[in-house]
Amino acid sequence: MSFLLRRIMTAMLALLLASLVVFAGARSLPGDPAIALSGEGHDPTVNAVIRAKYGLDRPVPVQYARWAALAVRGDLGRSIRTGLPVAEMIVRRLPITLELAILATAITIALGVPTGVLAATCRGRPVDYIMNGIGLFGLSVPPFWIGLVLILVFASTLKWLPASGYVPLLVDPVENLRRMMLPAFVLGSGFAAWVMRQTRSAMLEALRSDYVRTARAKGLPSTAVVMRHALRNSLITVVTVLGLELGVLISGSVITEQIFLIPGFGKLIVDAVVTRDFPIIQGVALVSAVAYIGVNLLVDAIYARLDPRIRFA
Repeated sequence: MSFLLRRIMTAMLALLLASLVVFAGARSLPGDPAIALSGEGHDPTVNAVIRAKYGLDRPVPVQYARWAALAVRGDLGRSIRTGLPVAEMIVRRLPITLELAILATAITIALGVPTGVLAATCRGRPVDYIMNGIGLFGLSVPPFWIGLVLILVFASTLKWLPASGYVPLLVDPVENLRRMMLPAFVLGSGFAAWVMRQTRSAMLEALRSDYVRTARAKGLPSTAVVMRHALRNSLITVVTVLGLELGVLISGSVITEQIFLIPGFGKLIVDAVVTRDFPIIQGVALVSAVAYIGVNLLVDAIYARLDPRIRFA
């Protein structure tokens, strides 16, 4: 329990620092939202009214204190461009990005973990070299290029899947899955290469350990040694990578959502940056930081479950 309490306190401190960085980062963007909203005339009187309406004329520390106090209560302000509550806009977009992140993580696990185990158990053989080559290719190729190639092959040429667009899961689950398969694979395949290499390294270390040699000496089947002993003790590394990946996917799938026209966090943050919509920029960045910190806190809890020694470290 003390282990988790320490992690929770660390997470709270990290969230406070993240809020400061988010607020300062939004204010450092070039341009003035008041000028962007006042039209082509740029009337100073209109600019002053807009700045007063949205509190942009107050000192920056006062603006941060007010924003942070409201954010704690779940009020992220209103969009300067549309006037809609930022929290409401995020609630509409978050499930889309979260679904994409979960699908991509499932693809990452399905591709990365088995290939990593296979490469480790076949070290020095052709299978190992092939897996490492595929992993290096997946790490080297940018996701947007993979997305364009997949659209060209599966959407334009074979016409098996739609090229872009989004259908809500509750409206048509089958069509939703068809439209999410390509973007999920684009995101998941790149991280699968990373997971494969990390799994291979962790498995090689585990297979050289004393407890694995003891298990082999006792005559246990090779499959039981690999899956029950070596893989389980390698999962801490894998869980670390997957936790980082899920946090990155929730907060950083901007390019993929733009390519496939998915109305998630990506389009919301891009539109907000273009129009200098500070409340949306701050709200999306803060929610992304909370998600990232929350996922890493969950990973810490899983650590303690996988390896009891961590709780007494």
